[in-house]
Amino acid sequence: MSEDGDILQRIQGLVDEEHQLRNDGQPDQDRLRHLEEQLDQCWDLLRQRRARREFDQDPGDAAVRPADTVEHYQQ
Repeated sequence: MSEDGDILQRIQGLVDEEHQLRNDGQPDQDRLRHLEEQLDQCWDLLRQRRARREFDQDPGDAAVRPADTVEHYQQ
């Protein structure tokens, strides 16, 4: 995932899967938790890229942070 568009596509795919799981009646809680972690990581990466661009830094230097780092950020 190196471009904002790619990250946004990934986010949309994860959201779609999350909605499908939630509509299945009794969703797999482990899978839901994993999807939520991946979403947190994707949003964090996108924010990093945008911030780097805003401050004239290379957005390509942004990196995916561990799930336990981004999981508890306040939105």
